[in-house]
Amino acid sequence: MGEAVAWDEGFELVDEPWESLAGEARRLRKLGHGRLVTYSPKVFIPLTKLCRDVCGYCTFAQPPRRGERAYMSEAEVLEVARAGAAAGCREALFTLGDKPELRYRVARDELAALGCSTTLEYLAHCARLVLDETGLLPHVNPGVLSLDDTLALREVSASQGLMLETTAARLAERGGPHWASPDKLPAARLATIEGAGEARVPFTTGILIGIGETRRERLEALVAIRELHERFGHVQEVIVQNFRAKPGTRMAAAPEPPLEELLWTCAAARLVLGARWNIQAPPNLSYTDFPRLLDAGINDWGGISPVTVDHVNPEAPWPELRRLAEATRSRGLELAPRLTVYPDYVAEPDRWLDAAVTPHVLALADGEGLAREDEWAAGAPEGSGSQLDNASPRAAGSFKGAPSLLPAASLQGKAAQVGNGSVPEASRSISPPVAEALAKVREDVELAEDDITELFRARGHDFAAVVAAADALRREVCGDAVTYVVTRNINYTNVCYFRCGFCAFSKGKLAANLRGAPYLVPLDEIVRRCEEAWERGGTEVCLQGGIHPAFTGDFYVDICRAIKEVLPDLHVHAFSALEVWQGAATLELPLRDYLARLKGAGLASLPGTAAEILDDEIRAVICPDKVTTGQWLEVHETAHEVGLRSTTTIMFGHVDGPRNWARHLLRLLEQQQRSGGFTEFVPLPFVHMEAPIYLQGRARRGPTFRESVLMHAVGRLALHPWITNIQASWVKLGVAGAQAALRAGANDLGGTLMNESISRAAGASHGQELPPEGMEAAIRAVGRTPRQRTTLYGEPAPERRRASFGAPPLAEPLNPSVNDAGLKRPPRLVRPGLAGAAAVR
Repeated sequence: MGEAVAWDEGFELVDEPWESLAGEARRLRKLGHGRLVTYSPKVFIPLTKLCRDVCGYCTFAQPPRRGERAYMSEAEVLEVARAGAAAGCREALFTLGDKPELRYRVARDELAALGCSTTLEYLAHCARLVLDETGLLPHVNPGVLSLDDTLALREVSASQGLMLETTAARLAERGGPHWASPDKLPAARLATIEGAGEARVPFTTGILIGIGETRRERLEALVAIRELHERFGHVQEVIVQNFRAKPGTRMAAAPEPPLEELLWTCAAARLVLGARWNIQAPPNLSYTDFPRLLDAGINDWGGISPVTVDHVNPEAPWPELRRLAEATRSRGLELAPRLTVYPDYVAEPDRWLDAAVTPHVLALADGEGLAREDEWAAGAPEGSGSQLDNASPRAAGSFKGAPSLLPAASLQGKAAQVGNGSVPEASRSISPPVAEALAKVREDVELAEDDITELFRARGHDFAAVVAAADALRREVCGDAVTYVVTRNINYTNVCYFRCGFCAFSKGKLAANLRGAPYLVPLDEIVRRCEEAWERGGTEVCLQGGIHPAFTGDFYVDICRAIKEVLPDLHVHAFSALEVWQGAATLELPLRDYLARLKGAGLASLPGTAAEILDDEIRAVICPDKVTTGQWLEVHETAHEVGLRSTTTIMFGHVDGPRNWARHLLRLLEQQQRSGGFTEFVPLPFVHMEAPIYLQGRARRGPTFRESVLMHAVGRLALHPWITNIQASWVKLGVAGAQAALRAGANDLGGTLMNESISRAAGASHGQELPPEGMEAAIRAVGRTPRQRTTLYGEPAPERRRASFGAPPLAEPLNPSVNDAGLKRPPRLVRPGLAGAAAVR
């Protein structure tokens, strides 16, 4: 996992002072993790404190006490888990004694009353309850396991753990700390870790220092962990924990390791394991000295709970999260919440997670595989509390009020402050990669993929700096005007033979449970709606829809002609790249000829939809039979060549991440540099509520608010100076979210719409129309000047603007059943993503 010292060289570290190791440890941490230091917001669930082992330092394990239960009840478990979910936790840490039923009759009797034969069986039952009822991700620490035990618990947990503690078998001899504790024998514990690797379980392990082992023995334990990970790739973190003497134990008078010894071990662990390993040291066990642990190269603080104490070390409270963040920033690092399963494992759920656990993990993850840091969801009602789809079993708890997280309101406030230039310290404390990228923007140097990726990962002061830079560039390029267009949106059918995983709009046999009956709007109704839009001051009609199996390219031509015959001055902005490609293929025409035909019929510009993510690795998951990246770009390049302008979009927050977003922006930039026909960039955050890929448990619940703000800011920076208009979608973001985007580099609010169906079908609830009065009020509320525009960013005629204010209500639209059209499916269907322009069935 990156630049570890050779095994034989590792043992040469024994006599080195910690200070001589620390610089290299920090360098390796920076190489592997940048400035990021993580922690897991958790609750601690001590399922049972009975244990068959009698370790000399442990106060967690207790013998049975008359009148007390041996195990927490289901209700008690759920009470703790629900309190954690309400406080913003993501992890439910199950800690328990090892196989107490083998030693205590009371444990056997109580398990029998619970309908279980073993502690592990009851643990699996409770973990499943927590997962299904609260969405918290169980991390289980049940002791030594067989391979079958590990596999059974894999079905109900996101990760598992077992501290190796030591490989020094002598510590289990009479008088040693592990005497009379069969589950502490190194061979048994190494076998459990090995079994977790065979079972493909993301695993936590570590060493315990100060219990009588030598430095060399610590290094031997770390090397043993490293060897197992090199075989299986499953050790997601290594804990370096320091012994604390506790009253009432055999080791109550034993000396504790000094802080310098803990620092030496943390630094040595980094050198032995390498740059990309996750190395953790519990902050509560170092009390007020805990910030110094960062000086030794750790990159994780472990689990921190706003709800429960550390039941293993109840005398040592966790530092408050605000203090943890301040300490982290004091070393030039940035604190971020993570899940109990680390990002590398979130990125490969089919390999590392049980299929029943994956949806719960993805529901809590952001685009980097870390924990979602806010309550916001694209399309959710504003002011709706947690804004979570709590009715879904895949929902992620309630995330309310946790001090560990940055709620949407705070992010919006931060965007507002940065946009107003009130975060002066941001420029003094940003990371080198972000500083370098922003310097390139100032010097008009084109950003590389790595630069853009780093900007998308910005948090804390980096986030503030990126937003401030984007807002300043927006002011320089566009001034303080915010534009919008009076338009009508017409989605002429919700029938589509493509099966895009993100789309809840298209209707067919596989989507019968989604919103609305299959319909097809006839030509005369399309024209009527256009006339109504014109009467209400509209300058544009935007037309898109599903692709009915019977559609040919003539359908789209006929729409354009019908509109232009009646309304020659109305701008027809219509047809995604998929519709254009399919239309040309069904008529067996070259793209250039077909686009020229559409233009001749009245098409004036193309929307940039069907782009989703211009990275075929992602398209293969979310829309495998749709146009490829190359085909989408070819449609737009050809459109520009025949004199049609077009917009660009990105639909993000599903199975994608910062690297994919960077590639998307670069492909847009390269296309614009060639053909110059893009008018604007429109970020469209994924609305998850009714999306099939989310309901199937295969996607995240959309981007976080931070990611949504960054998409506008980074879009401004990365596309400059080639695409100068950045649009905020009020339909996806809500008005407050769109206002935050305006403070982060956006200069356009899109269209008034009059009708909107696609986002609504996906679960968005921000309304179907934002009339000019509402547009201008929202714009003025952020201190900017509203300006109506045409599709191509010209000035509308004065009479158009006058007609747009005080418009009468819309008539009820007519959406007759698709069956009324009498369309017949052709023998072959065009599926460009699978077979170019060829039909495949």
